[in-house]
Amino acid sequence: MFDFTGKVAVVTGGARGIGRCIREQFEKAGATVCVIDLLANDFFVGDIADKATLDAFAEQVIAKYGKVDYLINNAAPRMCGVTEGTWEDFEYALHVGVTAPFYLAKLFVPHFADGASIVNISSSRDRMSQPETESYSAAKGGISALTHALAITLAGKVRVNSISPGWIDTADAPWHGPDATQQPVGRVGVRADIANMVFYLCSDMAGFITGENICIDGGMTRQMIYHGEHGWILDK
Repeated sequence: MFDFTGKVAVVTGGARGIGRCIREQFEKAGATVCVIDLLANDFFVGDIADKATLDAFAEQVIAKYGKVDYLINNAAPRMCGVTEGTWEDFEYALHVGVTAPFYLAKLFVPHFADGASIVNISSSRDRMSQPETESYSAAKGGISALTHALAITLAGKVRVNSISPGWIDTADAPWHGPDATQQPVGRVGVRADIANMVFYLCSDMAGFITGENICIDGGMTRQMIYHGEHGWILDK
């Protein structure tokens, strides 16, 4: 369905999980993919929380390819809570989850090709939380807000959207029983559920969409849950 031949895609956190799936699918569709990750990969190994690293990465992308068609900010921030999390933990999470996407967009502004698109990977945690997840939730809330701000600033040049995944099994393992049946769609998400939306948002089919956040969570954030429903049992 998607042909990205001749396109250049930048994917942060592209060495594993959802990012790896996005990278592999882009490559299958003909795109050249520039990955930055702490883990080994074939383009750039580095920590996106570091400004000098981002400068060097962007310089390498432009020196080698001269343009960017798609920027996918996927790298996951650190998760810590108010009880055990330190100043440094929280600050690092925001650097990875919000500051780096902002700065990469800034660095690539002069080099975005016609029809360029930014897709930020947020999370359904931008609207709901578990205990002790403050750093992650704050970072994901921040990137969701950054999305619509960038969409207005870059109007006419780059479309900017975000995706908020729910429960995505990054190993694509099978899930059965209540873990699956509690989901309105009847299953846990897989990496391709997110990659497919990334491709749609980058394609011309989404040419009238910008500034939006799309939650892909199997309907979980829309479902009211009571005792005895959807595999949930109150244990008193």
